[in-house]
Amino acid sequence: MPPIDTLERLGDAFALTTPIERKRMLVIVNPYATTVSDRLKNLVVSALQGRYDVHAIDTVAKGHATRLAREAADEGFDVVVAFGGDGTLNEVANGLAGSPTPLATLPGGSANVFGRMLGIPGDIVDATEHLLCLADDFRPRQVDLARVNDRWFTFSAGMGLDAAVVARVDAHPRLKAKLGPKYFTAAAVSTFSRRYVIDAPRLEVEADGSLLTGGVSVFVQNGDPYTYFGDLPIHVAEHSRLNSGHLAGAVLTRARLTDIPSLAYRAFSARGRVTAAKAVRGFHEVTEIVVHSTDGAPIALQVDGDYIGSVTRARFDLAAGALTVVS
Repeated sequence: MPPIDTLERLGDAFALTTPIERKRMLVIVNPYATTVSDRLKNLVVSALQGRYDVHAIDTVAKGHATRLAREAADEGFDVVVAFGGDGTLNEVANGLAGSPTPLATLPGGSANVFGRMLGIPGDIVDATEHLLCLADDFRPRQVDLARVNDRWFTFSAGMGLDAAVVARVDAHPRLKAKLGPKYFTAAAVSTFSRRYVIDAPRLEVEADGSLLTGGVSVFVQNGDPYTYFGDLPIHVAEHSRLNSGHLAGAVLTRARLTDIPSLAYRAFSARGRVTAAKAVRGFHEVTEIVVHSTDGAPIALQVDGDYIGSVTRARFDLAAGALTVVS
């Protein structure tokens, strides 16, 4: 059955026959997300009306979702839903950080990593039905939020290679939407071979007082996996959980073309461990990581798969239980 027909039927199937007070839900929609359209948004909102008092607002600029989420918490909404990709969800989480208002998500991007980590289906019809079912078993819970400088992130952040790749991919949104993981792969190989093998940035990484010099990239996780390649989870660091109270991650210590096959195998394989590679140093159960550019050159920084600029210093820390979610 086509998704549109299924969404229309969901609204009828979950319509309340007995009037009861419905929870107030704000759906924050990124209209430019990979799979979002006006028609799909309207059908999803209509279906959710079967169990919730739904308000939906489109974002119009960077940071808008954060402001909307913060206002929704102040106004007493029962739940805020991020309908877009991980970048939209990151903004909503930044608006809800430290608030008792729970966050939920609907998949509208190409990866939807955090939603999958919470157990929300990656298919829009299944995810909508999942949220409808939650209305009758509404159990908010707390998960950890990580932070780099003044920006919260939900599952991962990176300074160096992955951020440079994200910056390149985000600069070409049409290719990103059309080619998906294939474009990320091409951008990663090209960025590594052209920019990192020849003139890699130099980082000094301090994790809870333990110092590592000579790094070229650092990857920090608040949960596992680090990201997805289509439906395949990409694992970087072990011991990373959303409610562990700690950060985990890895430092890439060198940039050689000969390291690519080993790193790729370890990242994609269920048996391989990225942190066991010769070019990688892993860390886990840390609460603070400070990264410096040793030559003062700005280095790309990303949070939850969204490029946020270049910096010469980054401080990563964590707030246990700072984000309320319902999933």
